[in-house]
Amino acid sequence: MINSIYQLVAPKSIAVKFEDVSFGDKVLIQPRYMAICHADQRYYQGRRDPAVMRRKLPMALIHECCGQVLKDPSGTFAPGAPVVLIPNVPGHGPEGVYENYAAGSGFLSSGRDGFMRELVDLDPDRVVGCAGIDPHVAAMTEFVSVTCHAWHRFTQAAHAKRDRIALIGDGAMAYTLACTLSVLMPQSELIIIGHNADKLALFSFAAERYLTYEAPEDLTFDHAFECAGGEGSAAAVQFVIDHIAPQGTLMLLGVSEQPIPVYTRDVLEKGMTLVGCSRSGREDFERAIEVLRHPGIQDRLRQIIHVAPAVHTVKDVKQVFALDLQTPFKTVFEWGV
Repeated sequence: MINSIYQLVAPKSIAVKFEDVSFGDKVLIQPRYMAICHADQRYYQGRRDPAVMRRKLPMALIHECCGQVLKDPSGTFAPGAPVVLIPNVPGHGPEGVYENYAAGSGFLSSGRDGFMRELVDLDPDRVVGCAGIDPHVAAMTEFVSVTCHAWHRFTQAAHAKRDRIALIGDGAMAYTLACTLSVLMPQSELIIIGHNADKLALFSFAAERYLTYEAPEDLTFDHAFECAGGEGSAAAVQFVIDHIAPQGTLMLLGVSEQPIPVYTRDVLEKGMTLVGCSRSGREDFERAIEVLRHPGIQDRLRQIIHVAPAVHTVKDVKQVFALDLQTPFKTVFEWGV
């Protein structure tokens, strides 16, 4: 069978690769809806280190995707079943190491073709059913799964006093994490620290919201999640160090391309724990679907979704990536190739 793969071959340059493939015993899926991640944009815009770009390209982008099963020789999924696709390729680490960190793990759309393909074949354990979920929201399941992974890591690392939890950032990651924590930690008060008043207004379900420069000097919280990333990482981490209670845990989710300073004297004096979180595994996807089925969560997430025109051609791919730069949160589009 001939499969069309839409690969990034150079910054802002997409070429269609036609590949004769035999899908064998894998689940055959037609991608339906996709969401763009900041990581996709960094590759597309050429904002990664040139050596990284040379090593990774060519490859198909997109790792947030839902689709429809065409064929499943294992019998796990019926033809036509709506599913979300897991981009993580499990590694082989010692017991206790999560699949997304284990040695030898891989990730589709990071050195391996992502989901911008006419057809996708995956092992059954890389597919999760999503019946009843709005496909525009289901396209974000991978994003939600990352917040579920962060929550799980938090439950393993943080002490039991979890009355007040701070989220530093007001972008898509912070908002999605706040939605997830509102379901998985309903007894905890969420405190949102952001720098954009319009974005901060969306966190109406949080107990407290502050613009960074307006946060009270005596503000304190038990633990925190850093979701700022980029140039804001350093300031976000320092804000947490300044305001967190003794022995608090800081979960790091924001991605910075450059090293940032961390004042270890203050970290040591407070006995803090810093935990890095990246990507997710199958259990996180399953938990994400449970979160999405919780009353009201899909409505909340729709507030940060911008639905772009359907993509049918290479020109459409370029247009949707350009449009994504103008949207404040998440861009979702129908994949119609």
